[in-house]
Amino acid sequence: MKTPQSLPVEMLPPSEPRQFNDAKAAVDHLCALHAAATGFLVDRFQRLLETGQAPARYRAFYPEIRITTTTYDQPDSRLSFGHVPEPGTYATTVTQPDLFRDYLEQQIGLLIRNHRVPVSIGPSETPIPLHFAMAGRGDVILPPHGELKLSMRDIFDVPDLAITNDDIVNGERVRNADGSVPLAPFTAQRVDYSLARLAHYTATEAEHFQNHVLFTNYQFYVDEFEAYARQALGDPESGYSAFVAPGNAVLTDPDTPLPPLARLPQMPAYHLKRPGGQGITLVNIGVGPSNAKTATDHIAVLRPHAWLMVGHCAGLRNSQSLGDFVLAHAYLREDNVLNDDLPVWVPIPALAEIQIALQEAVAEITQLEGFELKKIMRTGTVATIDNRNWELRDQSGPVQRLSTSRAIALDMESATIAANGFRFRVPYGTLLCVSDKPLHGELKLPGMASAFYKTQVARHLLIGIRAMELLRAMPLERIHSRKLRSFDETAFL
Repeated sequence: MKTPQSLPVEMLPPSEPRQFNDAKAAVDHLCALHAAATGFLVDRFQRLLETGQAPARYRAFYPEIRITTTTYDQPDSRLSFGHVPEPGTYATTVTQPDLFRDYLEQQIGLLIRNHRVPVSIGPSETPIPLHFAMAGRGDVILPPHGELKLSMRDIFDVPDLAITNDDIVNGERVRNADGSVPLAPFTAQRVDYSLARLAHYTATEAEHFQNHVLFTNYQFYVDEFEAYARQALGDPESGYSAFVAPGNAVLTDPDTPLPPLARLPQMPAYHLKRPGGQGITLVNIGVGPSNAKTATDHIAVLRPHAWLMVGHCAGLRNSQSLGDFVLAHAYLREDNVLNDDLPVWVPIPALAEIQIALQEAVAEITQLEGFELKKIMRTGTVATIDNRNWELRDQSGPVQRLSTSRAIALDMESATIAANGFRFRVPYGTLLCVSDKPLHGELKLPGMASAFYKTQVARHLLIGIRAMELLRAMPLERIHSRKLRSFDETAFL
């Protein structure tokens, strides 16, 4: 009797790499290779379900992009990406190229233009796990647990966490296994892992996410976002084409009701779509740095152009009033969830382009400028902690640290989102709204909260949306500047 290890390995016929000087043609070939590989695995899995037998082990490989340069000539580029720093061979595996078509065409096109050499497209040596090959295949029905007598690991490749990590973005991996240099910040299996997690946590497919992402920590913002989206869909001049809610419910008519869900996901996402992914996504991450890290860990693989935190905070200064805004220009990191990936000694700088967009949006929505704007908005350090009930502990230590840091506001998400933006090279920013002042006896009591939410949430959300629209109008090289790039960077954004 044959053991699984003794079974022959069945694969697609070998495919030689092809050279391309045209980015669109290169991405077309990536799509064809990925479709053939995943189609092969799904077909063999369906046969296994029908027969209950596996005469072979089955394997298919991710496609890859590879480029080789032989000169130190510096490309004439004012971008912080789109070129490699020195002669050598650079490569990255790719998954779901249809989903990333615009991104891939842009990045490949820059490489070809800047280095005047073709890119090579072909199969890699990294197997595609069956779980990821089946992503989005609603026509494949899995049998109940225990009904299939064979172990999937004996027949197909399965996800391997040993090679699904953040080594590239963390600066801990400067070479691929074959000696080439990483071309992109994430490998294909890392992207596939996050795409699966995104669908689970947000209850929307990755295809709906837009390039500009707002994070919030209260459902009230979701209600206002839906109202804004319906108004935008009713305005043919708005440029927005659809609104997508959890469960992948797509609205193009502003009067269509959303179908109810049996339960909301952990971090529901809502998408106000615009052609080319230039709309706005809002994710209600809830409260806490763990959720903030989880959401940004996975959304980062979509390579958004910016993400902003628009939520509530505790005001720490007696001069602040409920409803005032806080524009973060520094962060005190006591959230602790990113310490292993990004040491606390790493500064998280404010990004001028984001700061200006947020300040201009506040001025435009509130109709206040200059010195008058200071009546309702403070700029300063935001402290992020991992203990929601920090007020219940001895105040001498926490309050002294907050005072020494010159913090003006405290929350549980903003520094995490900013730090992960820094780590993943995603432009970031924070505009918070003061909802209580615990150091000064103004706690968030039910009556106060209701009145506050009714008057402030709508305005705050409009500011976040307007800031995103200002950022959308910026040239790509301005918002994706060198401020977020280290010594040894991947060519891909």
